[in-house]
Amino acid sequence: MTTHEQVLAVCKSNWEYRGIDDASVREMLDELAAHLEDAASDGRGAEAVVGDDLKAFAAAWARAHTPLRARLPRIAAMVTFIIGGMLLFGHLFDRTAELPVSASRIAFFTVLAMVTVTWDMRRGSSAVGRGWLISNVAATAAAVLIVWLTGDETVFRMPLWSSLLLLVPGLPYAVADARAKRKHGKAPDATGPGVR
Repeated sequence: MTTHEQVLAVCKSNWEYRGIDDASVREMLDELAAHLEDAASDGRGAEAVVGDDLKAFAAAWARAHTPLRARLPRIAAMVTFIIGGMLLFGHLFDRTAELPVSASRIAFFTVLAMVTVTWDMRRGSSAVGRGWLISNVAATAAAVLIVWLTGDETVFRMPLWSSLLLLVPGLPYAVADARAKRKHGKAPDATGPGVR
């Protein structure tokens, strides 16, 4: 059974990880605490308010309090950051300054970025672990399908500098995420394994 303190701690970490300002986080926590107290006075537990998936609840509430237009810059920056990081890995793995980009590689990066961003938006945490596995399986399936349908011809060559340039928009967000994780532990799971 999840305590009210655990619910508030997980939600606070999730919302701070998402970059919601402190005043809004305090207001959201006060509102959630009032709902939890109402449920407790009626003899119901925290699950009656937040449901079975606490992280999904926190992510849904954050989306409700943060309109999409306010989240779009972060989403766009993180998409380019993910693609730039994967391309940079490709440069390092192939040991080349000009990476051949095929339709299958484009499909892989596109699906990987879409699933990773969707996971981040829905769960309020980076797609690491199960999310990363799901992202890679979906991206690999898309790449294999494209190879099967169109072949694996090089569409264009990507210079190393352009892969590094794709990292730039997402760097401030990546640094802020790393600081938030360090400050709050493993951001959405701050209370430990008991809360799932």
